[in-house]
Amino acid sequence: MSTRSSSKVYEDAGIDVRFKISALWAAMLFLFAYGDIFGFFQPGRIDEISAGEVNGIDITSTFLFAVSAYIAVASVMVFLTLVLRPAVNRLINIVLPVLYLVSIVGSVIGEKWAYFWFLSIVEGALLLLIAWYAWRWPTRPAEMDG
Repeated sequence: MSTRSSSKVYEDAGIDVRFKISALWAAMLFLFAYGDIFGFFQPGRIDEISAGEVNGIDITSTFLFAVSAYIAVASVMVFLTLVLRPAVNRLINIVLPVLYLVSIVGSVIGEKWAYFWFLSIVEGALLLLIAWYAWRWPTRPAEMDG
């Protein structure tokens, strides 16, 4: 008499480090976007923006260009993480998250809204995960040439 187990063991199909890091960049960008969208619900924010200012900063072409570049770099990292050579990829994915983390810490100083603190903390955690995965990028022994 044979006994059969009805339980299943699910295969753990490993996920390449490139996909993990790329997905973390994408998730962080969603948090950036929703943080900005939720900001419009703060009383007086739309009036402030209509007057050409946000958080005491004049909304100028230079300001909008700088913010666009800031978002564009993170956006492009979703793709670049998938295609750059591993050594370059690893370095960029260690350095950039640190720079973004510094900017996020700077932006949360003096902030009173809990949602902004929450999103900033989660963004920081995602950035630390990006750097951690990049730091621990899998290696293999170098092959001997001829």
